[in-house]
Amino acid sequence: MTSDTPQIPTSPRVARLRETFARNGLDTFIILIDANRRYLSGYTADDGQFDETAGALIITAEHCLLATDSRYDLQARQEAPGYKIVRYRKGLIDALPSLLEQVHARSVGFESTRLTVKQHQDLIDHLAENQLPIRLVATENQVEFMRRAKDPTEVAITRQAVACAETAFRHLQAWLQPGMTESEVARKLEELMLTAGAEAPSFPIIVAAGANSAKPHAVPGNEPLKTGEPILLDWGARFAGYCSDISRTVVFGPPDEQFQKIYAIVRQAQAAAIAAIKPGAHGQTVDAVARKIIEAAGFGDHFGHSLGHGTGLCIHEAPRLSPHSDDILEAGMIVTVEPGIYLPEWGGIRLENQVLVTANGADVLNTLDLDAYSLVTS
Repeated sequence: MTSDTPQIPTSPRVARLRETFARNGLDTFIILIDANRRYLSGYTADDGQFDETAGALIITAEHCLLATDSRYDLQARQEAPGYKIVRYRKGLIDALPSLLEQVHARSVGFESTRLTVKQHQDLIDHLAENQLPIRLVATENQVEFMRRAKDPTEVAITRQAVACAETAFRHLQAWLQPGMTESEVARKLEELMLTAGAEAPSFPIIVAAGANSAKPHAVPGNEPLKTGEPILLDWGARFAGYCSDISRTVVFGPPDEQFQKIYAIVRQAQAAAIAAIKPGAHGQTVDAVARKIIEAAGFGDHFGHSLGHGTGLCIHEAPRLSPHSDDILEAGMIVTVEPGIYLPEWGGIRLENQVLVTANGADVLNTLDLDAYSLVTS
């Protein structure tokens, strides 16, 4: 984290979490998910692979502890000044009984999606060995629920993440030529995002040429970009921890009738869905607006994924825009709107914008021209 990285006060967030204690019958929360740790403390360390950890927050009505090991001790002290930093030596699960005893914990909530079955059992065993009368309570989405609506600073950071990604794409368009491979283009796009100020890509970049673009999550390979064939790109920049997520489909030279037809349907579906976004709208309803347009055009079987998802410290977070979503949109939420049509043997077209839910409707964060899909070759 650099000196000019935007700083977001975390104490109001901790206060909001503490308000959930009574509702859950808890006196303590253990925060294990790295994005949630960052949200509540400012501590940016990532866990790496799933069976590793950069530490945990232990929050009670009176205490804020950040427990970590020697690898992250200095970083934790620099990034989480509102927390007492505790360094453990053997491992987090071994250290937790003593730490919980220190804060007089009795009813402890933990993030059930992050603790493995083995870690949970080991923790139960360690508590029993130390004769600690502590009750462990599995919780889910307590902090994620708080993260759904963004405050003005988070919105501003996300706008900057979008700007980094779009600046890179504009430079990429001037560089692209037929014959370049998907992998080559993906590497170049990542380089351009870093040059534009991104700290990293939000996720592995997708570049899919020709028939490969019929795979919504295609992995870039050695397929060359060819004139007249759809080229689907899905990319995003991470800035100060927050993610952007954009998809565009382009073509070298004048598009054929198939491309123009599919593109027009997808664009119409996206525009209609964005127009339906407002506070109180259901995620399922917004998805249906786009899906019905694609179905009416005869391509319903070729749009299999959800319409969109929230973005923030994670690339995929609540709320969801899908046929199965129970989410209700609120002002401050940021969602993607990304309808697509995918035809095996021919290819696919997806258009994705990020949209801020406002008090009056929707604010599209993107500035890239949706009509600029035909690339000119030199």
